Amino acid sequence: MSTRPHHLETVVIGDAPSAWAMAGFVIDDDRTTIAGTTIILAGAGGDRGIRAVDAGIDGPIDGMAFGRVPTTPAARQEEHPNRVVDFDHLVAMSPHMDRTTAALTDAGLEHRRTRTFEAGGATRRQAFFWLGDVILELVGDDTAHGDGPATLWGLALSCDDLDAAADALGDALGRVKPAVQPGRRIATMRTRELDISIPIALMSPHPAPDA
Repeated sequence: MSTRPHHLETVVIGDAPSAWAMAGFVIDDDRTTIAGTTIILAGAGGDRGIRAVDAGIDGPIDGMAFGRVPTTPAARQEEHPNRVVDFDHLVAMSPHMDRTTAALTDAGLEHRRTRTFEAGGATRRQAFFWLGDVILELVGDDTAHGDGPATLWGLALSCDDLDAAADALGDALGRVKPAVQPGRRIATMRTRELDISIPIALMSPHPAPDA
């Protein structure tokens, strides 16, 4: 367990539990557990997407829905049929990377690193922060200074066997391909067909240090 102060305890998502069951997650009432993080599926009848994130922070950060979620029993820990075993990273988007990066730092999140890359004729920026053992990946245009809020966007989850996950999920999972991270592979769930309101990527395990 990480000694960093802000752990990703709970994520509340506006989806029906049945949709996540179809995606290969073990559901206990309205929730599922991935490593040390509980995902509460609050139903598809209200706001969709990520409604709240509890990482031990009081109040929103630059418009992102961080805050305290009332303590409730975690879901039982069972092996997910989709082979998900860990929470790799939480993805957020910002129209003003400088402003949101500063807000996250001011909230006490440890800034791990930043990288830039070219995409679609523009320079994009990724800033990475620690939420305990989970990465918060903030993405946006490198030089944009938009007025809108940052938003919590999607999840990347680690599988112990990505090929077995692909076999289990069939058409619910896209093509497995190399990930940006060396030695890893990635595939995207077809969440629209599953009526899941956020993007979800499945990733192969981190390679062994001597691999």
